[in-house]
Amino acid sequence: MKEIKKEVGKTNTRKYTNNVETITLEVDKMAKQAKTLNQQEFRRVLDYINTRKHSARNRTMLFLMYYAGTRVGETSALRIEDVLDIDGAVKREILLTSDMTKGNVARTIFVSDKLHKELELYLKIINTTDRKQKLFYSQKKKSDGFSPNTLTQYWHYLFKKVGLDLCSSHSMRRSFATQISSKGVGIRVLQKLMGHRSPQTTMVYIDASDDMMRKAVELV
Repeated sequence: MKEIKKEVGKTNTRKYTNNVETITLEVDKMAKQAKTLNQQEFRRVLDYINTRKHSARNRTMLFLMYYAGTRVGETSALRIEDVLDIDGAVKREILLTSDMTKGNVARTIFVSDKLHKELELYLKIINTTDRKQKLFYSQKKKSDGFSPNTLTQYWHYLFKKVGLDLCSSHSMRRSFATQISSKGVGIRVLQKLMGHRSPQTTMVYIDASDDMMRKAVELV
């Protein structure tokens, strides 16, 4: 019978190395997280958008991502028929189908009053009867709206022009999570709103702002 030799410690070494690599990747990921926007910074971005071309479209994208926490892929995938009911009114609940979401799990966006008003105004401005049209058009000819990549690039360059460092297209989604958490909403509710499979993922999105920490110490 042929003797099977085993290198002592080889399996454990590999497991240890994989653990270190995983931890390193997680630390790098956390370090590169997009900066959240406070109300003053949100207003700064909004003021800049209002001075540029396609301001109605870009304002509405900002409101959707900031007040509903949508990802770039979800934002770019929406069509007019997704946000209007059969009577042509803006919905209070917008369904994101599984093919729109990152995790391939459908979820519902609950539209706040602020976002609802913005969507109503925007749809009046673009004034189209084509319900199959992308909600957010692109100015490029023969384009079916933004792609996730082009929308990511749009926000990247906009934040650079506004002068906000460490911000990206993910800043609005993190800001959404942080704002809701600061109001005392439970993690389970926030998890559902974000469309995460686990509350641990949701926790990563919440930023502990100076204002939140000030309020926290007053509770003692």
